[in-house]
Amino acid sequence: MEGCRRSLLKGLFAAAGALALPAALRPSALQAAPLEKVRASGVLRVGLYADNRPWSWDAQGKPAGIDADLARALAETLGVRADIALFTADEELSDDLRNVVWRGGLLGFQPCDVMLHVPFDRALMQQEDNVVFLAPYYHESFAGACARDAGNCEVVPAQFKGHPIAAELDSIPDFYLLGHAGGVLARDVVHTRTGYEAVSALGAGKAEFAVASRAQIEAAMADAPEAGIRKRRGPLPMMLSPGWDIGIAVKENARTLGFALEAEIDAMIGDGRMTALFSRHGVDWQPALASQGAP
Repeated sequence: MEGCRRSLLKGLFAAAGALALPAALRPSALQAAPLEKVRASGVLRVGLYADNRPWSWDAQGKPAGIDADLARALAETLGVRADIALFTADEELSDDLRNVVWRGGLLGFQPCDVMLHVPFDRALMQQEDNVVFLAPYYHESFAGACARDAGNCEVVPAQFKGHPIAAELDSIPDFYLLGHAGGVLARDVVHTRTGYEAVSALGAGKAEFAVASRAQIEAAMADAPEAGIRKRRGPLPMMLSPGWDIGIAVKENARTLGFALEAEIDAMIGDGRMTALFSRHGVDWQPALASQGAP
């Protein structure tokens, strides 16, 4: 189904050069609003990923998660209402930035004033001329977790050969497990839609070991404390991803808004509100390396 959706969008993009689209299907001409325009409108439009638990997801028609709570807190600081727009990830991050921040989507999705949960990466910044990256507010990384009766969680993952292990389909944890120790675990990998679901599979008896992001593991453990899911304490051997910082993105001409949001995020980090916000979702807040002056 996801592949069909992406093929359809590619077809629409190809056809756009030859056919004039109706006004309703043209990319929105609206621009990301700078600070005073947002305050005057009374609304801060925030773009969040639609299926990214524990960060953002649709909970019975209402956006929920760490980033949803952060969006509301930022809007409140500006004295405006948060209008949270959940969107489905496209093929590449550049596509998401184009659709959500600086241009708008082909099928009428209006650009947002700010997008949360954007990798704060120097190489990415050099590639994207239409957006400004600011306010790194968390450092994410991958970790392992085990089911209650899965034995020693600190052993090398290859020790789980012959037992079901879970990972999000086509993700870095998936590739890591498929290639670990020469591929000895390839037949044991159970694929799930998300990393959060991979960890939840441990409590449901569908897997004995899982690899996911640290936030996904901690949130799943907090949401099902009776399930006995255990977080691996040590690092994953040969995991090539060193982790990444998460920040925000605004349109290039909306720096005044971006700087105001960055100042509030810094204040939340400094006075403990950020730690408390993450804690409400069972996640231990980790400071971004970039905010500590790391290269």
